Amino acid sequence: MEELRLGFVGIVVDQRQKAGEVNAILSQYGDMIRGRIGIPDQEQQRAVIGLVVEGTNDRVGAMTGKLGNIPGVTVKSAMTKSGKSPQNG
Repeated sequence: MEELRLGFVGIVVDQRQKAGEVNAILSQYGDMIRGRIGIPDQEQQRAVIGLVVEGTNDRVGAMTGKLGNIPGVTVKSAMTKSGKSPQNG
């Protein structure tokens, strides 16, 4: 079984009308989001979202892949090199 890893995901939303799509995906993966901060730029109609996540590389990769496929959304992530087993907490 793959290890849980702690990490950070940065999301830049250049088209605010895509926020609903972004939030729908984040809701799908809400169980691995440990913290979230959102900074909107009303004047330029864009936003930056920062997430602290804990999950397997596969799940984090699935989430960031879906987010990155949304036009007008850029995603970058960084994960710890090792983590804990999902069974042993």
